[in-house]
Amino acid sequence: MLGLNKRDFSLLLIVAILALCAPFLLNPFPADSAMAQFNAGYPDLMQRFVIFGIFAIGFNILFGLTGYLSFGHAAFLGVGSYSAVWMFKLLSMNVVPAILLSVVVAGLFSLLIGFISLRRSGIYFSILTLAFAQMSFNLAYSVLTPITNGETGLQLTLDDPRILGVSRTEDGSIPVTNFFGLEMRDTYEMIVGPWSFQFNNGYYLCAILMLLSFYIAIRIFRSPFGMMLRAIKSNNTRMTYTGLNARPYALAAFVISGMYAGLAGGLLASMDPLAGAERMQWTASGEVVLMTILGGAGTLIGPVLGAGFIKYFENIFSKINDSVLHSWFSFMPDGLENLLVTLVHPFVGKGWHLTLGLLFMLVVIFLPGGLVEGGQRIARLFRRKKPDDAKKSTQSTPAE
Repeated sequence: MLGLNKRDFSLLLIVAILALCAPFLLNPFPADSAMAQFNAGYPDLMQRFVIFGIFAIGFNILFGLTGYLSFGHAAFLGVGSYSAVWMFKLLSMNVVPAILLSVVVAGLFSLLIGFISLRRSGIYFSILTLAFAQMSFNLAYSVLTPITNGETGLQLTLDDPRILGVSRTEDGSIPVTNFFGLEMRDTYEMIVGPWSFQFNNGYYLCAILMLLSFYIAIRIFRSPFGMMLRAIKSNNTRMTYTGLNARPYALAAFVISGMYAGLAGGLLASMDPLAGAERMQWTASGEVVLMTILGGAGTLIGPVLGAGFIKYFENIFSKINDSVLHSWFSFMPDGLENLLVTLVHPFVGKGWHLTLGLLFMLVVIFLPGGLVEGGQRIARLFRRKKPDDAKKSTQSTPAE
């Protein structure tokens, strides 16, 4: 079905169920309980889960298949955001033209950078992409201020011309982004007892595009083009000796990966019409590398899991402060409560990076294949138990 084998279609179906049912799955705790702190079913956070999932899926096409490690993919994310905001300012608040422009501009920009960077390989390629990303950041931050608005960031104003739309609404405010009239910020809240579930238009648009991106990634992985990319990663020198020129294939993977990043940047701007130079910083490029490695580089679902894992830590664990910790341990004696708060404090709040770093270190040491390998190991344990149970049952049953 859909040109996929049974295993790939099942994987696509699982991702679709997880994405479409996210408002339920990410709000397991009642809204008024102490554990509600760990709920993640909020529109802004769910949007970031799927948008950065798209970013990581695209990066995995380059890094997971060809082995080329880029430290400059945030440049394409930023270019996509700037392109989308300019489309909102000049044309209309419909997200479709903005997303299309962000993908096209990011693709052209990645073609330029990839054509130069792919003349080198290994660490030299990584350094070149990092250099281009930092140049892009500095240009956006200080040099190209008429286009990027510098450190303030590119924002919508009441003076924007908007050829196919209005510059301001009847109440004098800036129009909101929409999908053919369906506003991205509109949210329906469903109350079921003590639980609260939110269904946001913007999230479901991002989720559908993420599923489409995931489907395209599967087709690339299973195609002859994907096999050529794997050959580049396996032994580029031997491939060259056979008479095949690997550079066009690597460049195509680089451009496709850049277009994925541009799509993610366009979606970020579509959900919140703002583009800043910080999206092009080297830390953003390092973040997508962590997402891919943590989830499982070269796997299909790994980057999506890694993106969700890191964004969950960034948004949930960073909000846990001392007052929350005291509420958790309030049932204990004062001395023990203060001791536990002191011990846990460095790992949450502003110190959430420490917890993430420790978890990342444990994953790299014990699960080199990332979270996907962890899931595979658990699945193998259950498969081993079932045959053993079957043998025991046949041995205990008397022969007829």
